[in-house]
Amino acid sequence: MGRKASHVALECALQSHPNMLIMGEEVALSKLTLMEVINKICDGVQARAELGKHHGVLLIPEGLIESIPEMYALIQEISILHNNNVPVTEIPTQVSPWAAALFQFLPPFIRRELLLHQESDNSAQLSQIDTEQLLAHLVEAEMIKRTKEGRYKGKKFSSVCHFFGYQARGSLPSNFDCDYAYVLGHISLHMIAAGLTGYMATVANLKDPVHKWRCAAAPLTAMMSVRRHLRGPGAIPIGKPAIHPSPIDLKGKAYELLREKASSFLLDDFYRTPGGIQFEGPGSDAKPITLTIEDQDYMGDIEMLKLYLDKVKTIVKPGCSRDTLKAAISSMISVTHVLTVMSHPLNAELPLYHFN
Repeated sequence: MGRKASHVALECALQSHPNMLIMGEEVALSKLTLMEVINKICDGVQARAELGKHHGVLLIPEGLIESIPEMYALIQEISILHNNNVPVTEIPTQVSPWAAALFQFLPPFIRRELLLHQESDNSAQLSQIDTEQLLAHLVEAEMIKRTKEGRYKGKKFSSVCHFFGYQARGSLPSNFDCDYAYVLGHISLHMIAAGLTGYMATVANLKDPVHKWRCAAAPLTAMMSVRRHLRGPGAIPIGKPAIHPSPIDLKGKAYELLREKASSFLLDDFYRTPGGIQFEGPGSDAKPITLTIEDQDYMGDIEMLKLYLDKVKTIVKPGCSRDTLKAAISSMISVTHVLTVMSHPLNAELPLYHFN
């Protein structure tokens, strides 16, 4: 789960140690094609087979298929035709030639799922697209090809796929989940008492004990941006405000930890079963690994920024030198330009980590 962002997949990988994790953020920025992703998986299968290991676990996020450039473009074309009320049976004949070729290349079950009507926000029904089945189908075909060419001499490849889309939603909350929910409710009560609307309750410093958590209310509009969509050739772009997902920080400590372990995860068997939720005893107060190893204080950083802005106001005031004023203006223009670029939602952030 997680749609375009791979936060859930990253946490699950750090908890369970699969042989390989393919994250959407890695694939999107590296602009890996579908077959390049398949070859990456096949290379892992082949490397393990050479060590006599004819088994393995691959973990992928729900939104991986939208991170593959040609699949994303195909989904967008289908989306435009849906919005133009083109009948489902006619969509395959009205996409562009390259999209039609890709569509025909895909297995029949994926074709049917790509043509499903969209979600309420005009996005594809990612949970209904069997991405894991698609990868398994194409990996098997590639491994058969490699066997015929003599490049692979291991056992015949076969796969068992699982989709864990809703199991987590139906499970019991952990002690951490309960504390987090109580604090969000407490913040919401104060927001209501203060007459705030259009705000979201937020909690930072979650890796620390509860009494050190930092509570705040963030306006939804501060997290929103307007992305313009074309409804067809020659159409006027339609702007729609939305809160775009925050992708995995591939410079963060959580991803660095995964990189350190990736090679050993691929070739060795360090599988781990965290076990069920416990409310007392060993492990009952465990927190998500991605929270505990990050060293970030969001609200503290906001306060630090305010402190520096106040210092600038103190230095640059009527009576300061002309050179000081020019330096401040030049610096603020540069900062504004940089922040404007960074504030635009991107499809990806950082390059793919290779498991070789």
